[in-house]
Amino acid sequence: MRNGTFSRLALALAFSAATASAAFANDELQALQKDANQWVMPLGNYSGTRYSELAQINKDNVKDLRVAWSFSTGVLRGHEGGPLVIGNMMYVHSPFPNKVFALDLSRNGAIAWSYEPKQDNKTIAVMCCDTVNRGVAYADGKIFLHQADTTLVALDAKTGAVVWSVKNGDPNKGETGTAAPFVVGDKVLIGNSGGEFGVRGHMTAYDLKTGKLIWRAYSSGPDADTLIDPVKTTSMGKPVGKDSGMAGWKGDQWKLGGGTTWGWTSYDPKTNLIYYGSGNPGAWNPVQRPGDNRWSMSIFARDANTGKAKWIYQMTPHDEWDYDGVNEMILVDKPIKGKTRNLLVHFDRNGFAYTLDRVTGELISGEKFDPAVNWASSIDIKTGLPQRVAKYSTEGNGEDVVTEGVCPAALGSKDQQPAAYSPKTGLFYIPGNHVCMNYEPTKVAYVAGSPYVGANLTMFPPKGETNLGRFAAFDAESNKVVWEAKEPFSVWSGALATAGDIVFYGTMEGYLKAVDAKTGKELYKFKTPSGIIGNINTYTYNGKQYVAVLSGVGGWAAIGMAAGLSGDQEGLGAVGAYRSLSQYTNLGGALTVFELP
Repeated sequence: MRNGTFSRLALALAFSAATASAAFANDELQALQKDANQWVMPLGNYSGTRYSELAQINKDNVKDLRVAWSFSTGVLRGHEGGPLVIGNMMYVHSPFPNKVFALDLSRNGAIAWSYEPKQDNKTIAVMCCDTVNRGVAYADGKIFLHQADTTLVALDAKTGAVVWSVKNGDPNKGETGTAAPFVVGDKVLIGNSGGEFGVRGHMTAYDLKTGKLIWRAYSSGPDADTLIDPVKTTSMGKPVGKDSGMAGWKGDQWKLGGGTTWGWTSYDPKTNLIYYGSGNPGAWNPVQRPGDNRWSMSIFARDANTGKAKWIYQMTPHDEWDYDGVNEMILVDKPIKGKTRNLLVHFDRNGFAYTLDRVTGELISGEKFDPAVNWASSIDIKTGLPQRVAKYSTEGNGEDVVTEGVCPAALGSKDQQPAAYSPKTGLFYIPGNHVCMNYEPTKVAYVAGSPYVGANLTMFPPKGETNLGRFAAFDAESNKVVWEAKEPFSVWSGALATAGDIVFYGTMEGYLKAVDAKTGKELYKFKTPSGIIGNINTYTYNGKQYVAVLSGVGGWAAIGMAAGLSGDQEGLGAVGAYRSLSQYTNLGGALTVFELP
């Protein structure tokens, strides 16, 4: 531990002390998320919009951006997530070994303190898709980190000293931690990773002050484990029935059910509901697990206090392609057929954009946001089921048979890289992939701590195209793409929309780009030291607006570079498709901060 001194955490820590007794709703975060001068949550706010009201940097002057300062994390591998800004402090994280740095903005980004946990290097072997971490969380004068070895740790925001820590899983069984913690009221919520190892997914709430476990809700299993009420919990408007988390499985397969919860969480203070998604069922070979495999690939709406599920919607029952449902849930109020609705908008790995009523779980629409999608023709709004195309059924074609040309590939039309929403334009901005695959299911046996995949994949662009990525603006009212920008590689960074009528995103070659929010016209680009798979944030200090981006190529798409893999089918099929990326960038974690002259 390295300690330093700094003058203040401005409003944040003062508010923390003043509201230390708050139990139901975290009034501190409720207030701080509304202050555009800070960036207090990984997704910017509880609604997950990644939108900033700041407009000093706008579409007219963004061309003049320059580098204000930069900072190296000293770590290779993929840098997902992004920094938080609380008062005059910036908190930056790294992939394994999961370093955290507190940078004092009043001293030109000097290191106030740093934290580096001691973890067993064997944990790296059970991290499927690089050693990534999606960020830290702040509340109650603490910084919360979910380490790769599943340890959830609370650090004193002033000193970096460990306040408490708790183990959330067992790496020896394949469980790891990659998600950013999420604070609601007096609880810290965290999911788990390890769907490729037969891990059973769960969301867990810990006490903000002590780390004591308050509730845990599994994705599969009996009602007592899933915190599902057979009568009160609904799916598509109907009660789910007794032990629904077991009914979609053969025998005890639910115990290896996958459905891990390594993505993002959103929260509606009005209803006290949290929203998150679950990942792929174990194993990837669908022949081995008959049934709907509930509740993998699902959106959950749960009471934040108790964890009890109010409603669930399963997007891809009996998944045959690894279309994890963990992508962010964006909460907006928008008119649908002339009536303003409380909506949840979700851009899924499977290539469909879903709009639901976030109070009732009613499915309002489900439309493709990438025209290359071919595994299903449409979503039936009455049943909620995808209308599958038999040609691309990996189960229908059978074990040891290669199903060719499935779009999207397993990494989806969009993976965890979070989209943004601008209330000024009414558009959603989607950082995406444009990749198809050949998929061969193979028989696999479960061994604790060993890969439980059972599939061979190769990936490539859609037929007749060369771009592996796209950045698109989507209108959820008309369910149409308004504009798109093609990129040679996946857009694996989180988007940022601002009141300055611009949208920022990063490319895997390393470019920070700013585009016109209405037209998509490129207004600015700058090449950072490494490929960008991290998220872009903005804040002010001393009245001046800054834009910050975490770069450091890696993640699933660039696992070949990050882990030194070379076979086309390695990295769960991604290595071959992204082989040429090494011609454009190199490894290395760096934070780059931009300003106007």
